[in-house]
Amino acid sequence: MNKRQALQWMVRTATWAGVAAIAGVNLAACTESKPSFNAVDITGADYAKDFSLTDAEGRVRTMADFKGRAVVLFFGYVQCPDVCPTTMSEMAQVKQQLGADGDKLQVLFVTVDPARDTPEVMKAYMGAFDPSFVALIPTPDQLAAMTKDFKVYFKKVDGKTPTSYSMDHSAASFVYDPQGRLRLYARYGAGVPAMVSDIKALLKS
Repeated sequence: MNKRQALQWMVRTATWAGVAAIAGVNLAACTESKPSFNAVDITGADYAKDFSLTDAEGRVRTMADFKGRAVVLFFGYVQCPDVCPTTMSEMAQVKQQLGADGDKLQVLFVTVDPARDTPEVMKAYMGAFDPSFVALIPTPDQLAAMTKDFKVYFKKVDGKTPTSYSMDHSAASFVYDPQGRLRLYARYGAGVPAMVSDIKALLKS
């Protein structure tokens, strides 16, 4: 290899090294821009996009009302013995652990038992966990349509008396980013730290 060939080889090597370095930086940037979640990432799902339900104060609410905040939506009922109070208690802890960002989280509780979960009952129930949590009370027709859209299961289980029935229902939560887009499916039992981490990631994104 003569001097001229050696110089050309060095130039080509340096050029390719520069291109590789730039590509590596860009690839790293792309990788870093996508957050990693503890819950199931369902970004882009074509269901559970919105709703129009009356809250315990009698106001009609939609996802647009909560734009700018991360939203966690859960289906349950007041007389639920375990899953519902546990989830609401955990969400109260999540809000507390978010610190200054706690006000950027909105928890929504959709009852699957509108016959017993009246506005008065729902206001008292939400107040027991956090007054900022919003209870949504669908009509039977709205409940049927919404649970179908959200792919949520619920079923009335008869008790010993007509009013002592229970409700079987899906126990996961739907998590939306501050732009109102469905992002995560959080299974019951994941725990407070996992939800705190996911909400922080959504607020940053």
